[in-house]
Amino acid sequence: MPMTHHRDTPLFWRSRGSGEPLLLIMGLGYSSDMWQHVEEALAGRFRVIVFDNRGIGRSGSARGAIDISDMAADAAAVLDAAGEGSAHVFGISMGGYIAQELALSHPDRVDSLVLGCTASLGEGSVFADQEVLDVLMARAHMPPEEGVRAMIPYIYDSATPRERIEADMAVRLANWPEAETYLAQIEAVGRWSSHDRLDQLHTPTLILHGRNDRLVPPANGELLAKHIPGARLQLLDDASHVFTTDQPGLTVRLVSDFLDSGAR
Repeated sequence: MPMTHHRDTPLFWRSRGSGEPLLLIMGLGYSSDMWQHVEEALAGRFRVIVFDNRGIGRSGSARGAIDISDMAADAAAVLDAAGEGSAHVFGISMGGYIAQELALSHPDRVDSLVLGCTASLGEGSVFADQEVLDVLMARAHMPPEEGVRAMIPYIYDSATPRERIEADMAVRLANWPEAETYLAQIEAVGRWSSHDRLDQLHTPTLILHGRNDRLVPPANGELLAKHIPGARLQLLDDASHVFTTDQPGLTVRLVSDFLDSGAR
């Protein structure tokens, strides 16, 4: 099991495929196994590198405060361990915050950005309805089975085949984070913003967002596209927050076409 260490925290990572490196960064409380619906197809075109954020899955526990900048530095450490000076970077949800921070703090490490179902969390950002936010916070203290299912109506499209959602539920139950880590990640998100720095992102950027996302409304993707120089925006029909599960084939095609079109 490949492991590296950053600031005394063990970090699990793995890679598959060959070609240009593509680093995938998962979201809040999710292990890297949640890339399951797109990882194999992407690995047919690229060297796909995935890792578990600190305190999640097979990575070491995170004690005390966590910052998005810490997790961006973890991502850079994973690239070092994989022997890659730079890579294309695809982050979704909180992973999109980490990807933005990586590109802002370590621009030489990021060849291009794909930002999925994410935001800048600054002026003009659109937040989820209070109903959704209440469930998001409450699930930290729910039994795992209840917690993984509580968010289904808010993060999956109603047309998504149930077997795909159940495959995700199995991954979530196998990697349910400790409440301390989950809440520390939420607090990290609350302290972070890229809004005032978006004009510094000169990395080729593709923004993907499900039209039916109730957790991070699609207006946030539109805001990113407005403020990141040259960014492209693609809103996905029949897709919500976890669009890699709702629309895996479309996700692979859009990401591959973007990178193959000379995003580097």
